[in-house]
Parts: sequence; C-alpha cells; structure tokens
Amino acid sequence: MGNTMKKIVALVLTVIGIGFVVWGYELSTSVGSQVTQAVTGAHTDKVMAYYIFGAVSCVIGIYLFKKN
Repeated sequence: MGNTMKKIVALVLTVIGIGFVVWGYELSTSVGSQVTQAVTGAHTDKVMAYYIFGAVSCVIGIYLFKKN
C-alpha cells in the first residue's frame, strides 16, 4: 500500500473517531440518557461504546498518520 493511501486511511480513521465521540456526546445529552445517568450515576452502555470506539479510532488514526 502506498504512503498516500496509508495517510488517507489514517485521516479517515481520525475523522470517524471524532465523529463517534461527537455522536456519543450528543446521545449523552438526550433526555433518556440524562434520566439513566441521574438514576444510576453512569452513562448508558451505548454512549460509552461510542466514546470508546471514537477514542480508539482517533488514536489509531493519529498514530498511523504520524508513523508515515
């Protein structure tokens, strides 16, 4: 795979990661999520999955971008 292709993949992973983090934040501000957070004191599993997937994707994308 060419160097340009690797950078494109890294950039796409970073953008997708940021998108999932933002999407998770938007989901965490919903009424249902806020009620769950008020009762249990923690975010819903769906919100946490979006945060984790987004963070991991973003970190891998940045790593691949810096590596090349």
